[in-house]
Amino acid sequence: MAVEFCLLQTISAQVDGREVDLGHLRQRQVLAALLVDANRPVSVERLIDRLWGEGPPQRAATTLYSYLSRLRRVIEPLGASISRHPQGYVCEVDPQAVDLHRFRDLVARARSAGDDTHAARLLTEALRLWPGDTPAEPDTPWFNALRDTLEGERLAAELDLNDVLLRQGRESELPAPLRLLAQAHPLDERIAAQLMLALHRQGRTPQALEVYRGITRLLDAELGLAPSPSLRQLHQDILVGAPLLAVDSAGGPLADTPPGSGSGSGSASGSGPGAGSDEGHRPTPVAVPAEARFPVPRQLPSPPPVFTGRGRAMAELDRLLEPPSGHGGTVPIAGIGGSGGIGKTCLALHWAHQRLDQFPEGQLYLNLRGFEPSGTPTTVASALRDLLDSLGAPDGSVPTGLNARAGLYRSLIQGRRILVILDNARDAEQVLPLLPGSPTCVVIVTSRHHLAGLVTTHGARLLTLGPLSTADAASLLTRRLGRERVHKEPAAAAGLLQLCGGLPLAISIIAARAAVHPTFPLQGLIRDLHGAGGALDTLDAGDDSADLRAVFASSYGALSEPARRIFPLLGLLAGPDIGLAAVAALAGAEPRQVGRALTELVRAHLVTAHRPDRYTMHDLLRAYAAELAAADPASRSAFERLVDHYLHTAHAADRLLSPHGEPIALTPALPGAAPVQLADHQAALAWFAAEHAVLTSLVAQARHAELHVKTWQLAAVLPTFLARRGLWDELTATQYAGLEAATALADRSYQARAHRELGNSCCETGCFDDAQAHLEQALDLYRELGDTVGQAHTHLNLGWLWERRGDQQRGLEHDLLALDRFEAADHETGRARALNAAGWDHAQLGKYEEAADFCREALALQQHLGDRRGEANTWDSLGYALQHLGDHRQAADCFLRSLHLNEELGHQYNQAETLEHLGDTHEAGGDTAAARAAWQRAADLLHATGHHDADLHRLRGKLQNRS
Repeated sequence: MAVEFCLLQTISAQVDGREVDLGHLRQRQVLAALLVDANRPVSVERLIDRLWGEGPPQRAATTLYSYLSRLRRVIEPLGASISRHPQGYVCEVDPQAVDLHRFRDLVARARSAGDDTHAARLLTEALRLWPGDTPAEPDTPWFNALRDTLEGERLAAELDLNDVLLRQGRESELPAPLRLLAQAHPLDERIAAQLMLALHRQGRTPQALEVYRGITRLLDAELGLAPSPSLRQLHQDILVGAPLLAVDSAGGPLADTPPGSGSGSGSASGSGPGAGSDEGHRPTPVAVPAEARFPVPRQLPSPPPVFTGRGRAMAELDRLLEPPSGHGGTVPIAGIGGSGGIGKTCLALHWAHQRLDQFPEGQLYLNLRGFEPSGTPTTVASALRDLLDSLGAPDGSVPTGLNARAGLYRSLIQGRRILVILDNARDAEQVLPLLPGSPTCVVIVTSRHHLAGLVTTHGARLLTLGPLSTADAASLLTRRLGRERVHKEPAAAAGLLQLCGGLPLAISIIAARAAVHPTFPLQGLIRDLHGAGGALDTLDAGDDSADLRAVFASSYGALSEPARRIFPLLGLLAGPDIGLAAVAALAGAEPRQVGRALTELVRAHLVTAHRPDRYTMHDLLRAYAAELAAADPASRSAFERLVDHYLHTAHAADRLLSPHGEPIALTPALPGAAPVQLADHQAALAWFAAEHAVLTSLVAQARHAELHVKTWQLAAVLPTFLARRGLWDELTATQYAGLEAATALADRSYQARAHRELGNSCCETGCFDDAQAHLEQALDLYRELGDTVGQAHTHLNLGWLWERRGDQQRGLEHDLLALDRFEAADHETGRARALNAAGWDHAQLGKYEEAADFCREALALQQHLGDRRGEANTWDSLGYALQHLGDHRQAADCFLRSLHLNEELGHQYNQAETLEHLGDTHEAGGDTAAARAAWQRAADLLHATGHHDADLHRLRGKLQNRS
């Protein structure tokens, strides 16, 4: 009897090819949730989460038991069983009877096969298990995440088979059309290399070279990168007809390298488990200098200066480096759990620094702030943005949509031997979009919460840290204080350790306090600790055996007066870190004096200097500092100085980024606020890049503190930078806070501006109804105020909105109203932009001569004003009009001018729009190849943004019709 359980297609079971009735969909989902972890227990809680996510029914457990009972009766005749286990339910089944496990086993065996013929047979058999199209059902968060993971494994297997077939000269047998794969993954150099080699071998060398030119342009435009050395070498080999491109059927272990990239000499090195022995198990990229292709991130904070114990946990982390068994190349993940102060981050960093040689292409570190006192963890969008910045993605290439942003992140990290540490995660949901898809990476996640979701979706290993053993805690204290001092007062040392409850954080802080006074008796330190608890007994460290409040209070009391003054102030800011200039503003003191106090705090282990002149602190210490600040009446004035510091600096930076924007009137900064003096455009960009996470947090804090004017003003100076970086979630959140503040002030001018910024944000993200509602509210308010310039700007925004919605005539009406009002107000910059908008509208309506006249007038005015952004838009509009007037050469010149300016400014959507127009001009001039290249690049840019679906659909139609 041949039994098969199917998970790769609709959930089903078959006996000798005949389908077995497993019941309705939800009952089949229960079986699938167990079969994914075949022969391993799955807890009831985990099963409920897999089936219903965050919205289980009231009697979920009872319903689940009913499903399990019915399933038992169905599957037992098939040679499988469901049994109760202390840790949950287990579905006992032959893994080879489950298509998912058979697929993974076949892929793993193929990657370790000794010859290509055998590998091809195994991979072909594995891919035959998949249906033609992956079905959409079932639709729950867990099943969706699992489906995405499996799709990644399927693609990796397809590419492995492609490599084998290409080595054997079997291009005609490739399982998936390479051109379709290349279109779906335009930044994937492995696919591009396979397509180039296949075309070259088929005698279509010009097309192969065009593939290289296309991906070269795309990598440069989207990521600011050159092709990898291996792809460049393949290109050179094709140009010279190198003999190494001939068929090589000798075979060998599979490697995750493109054809023509060499022999795959990048195996692991070093002494860790699996070093030098994992070829054919975990694919490794060819060993080429990563600096030639990508920036190499080296983001690990310093390792703990003293580390002891945790031997079992270190060994478990070492298992991440071992060749996997029974998994088709999934990314190795470890989740480190435990209470606050237990040493999760120290363990991760100690292990990482011990294993640096295993990750030659970089280490990424990101604090997800899951348990900050503010209660606001890092958003997924912000986290992805930070990871992309670390990987070298330029501003203009970062998509706005979460899925597209995550896709770009995975593309940049694909095939690279990189360690990713996601520290202080709130839960698995925050982590899942940040996981790489490449098995060459290793991920470590730390959290106070149990990360069971990572086990279910990605097979993560979970480690739970408890307090240090008595011996390890004593060793840590001894290494901190010295053997002689501890042996001199063994009873006092034991008393200190008892107070610390085995928490490394508490031991480190106490040791730092004692080290400052090397002659101070340890017994006296115990007396101080017993007297320091007092009203601090409610601090929740997650472990009742440690009196962390007493530890903190004792160390705080031992500081110098300047350091005691600075420490509570650091609890006033909810952002991820703070710079020296901002701390000086908090204190109202000179940076040099503040720097000395911060150095003292770092030495006392109360603050961490994680980057030059930037400081952060453990969230428990931040909570303690915030409580101290709350008890000090002077904290309010310190916070207001900090707000003024950021507000005035951000305003100056915004003026440098957008000199033709609308300034706001600020009152003078408070004494001691000391705004940063920024020299130029680049300095403004760098300051915003370092501070934007702090700024977005500060807007919410200022709103909560009822600093309504400052809240609105802070929100008003952020849109230029946030929009340029594609940080639409942050932009929307800050503008809503600004709108709430303006409403509290009953200031209609502030409200109007906030509504207009919200309208722009909604328009850019495709929320057209919301955009229209906000813009119409803004227009009504500006009319009530008699603000002609405000009305004009809003009409321009409405014109753009109606164009996005496809009503050009209505867009023209708004743009002409904007022109009329700008002229009435003698507003030259606005007048020039309205002229261009009207010119574009005329061109869309087929009135090309009138369009060109409008655009030429706008262009002359913008060049006179030095408005480069407006000039970029107008060159595109003029080129569009000239193209339709038949002047293709002049039109192409206009589009190239526009493209150059937009690339400098980082406006990705505008680049795509201009590229589409350039392609249309090439087609009209008879150059179809150039047209297709421009359209493809435009489509790839739009795809990367995650929005503008209608534009993308139109471009793809052009590409298909001219193929």
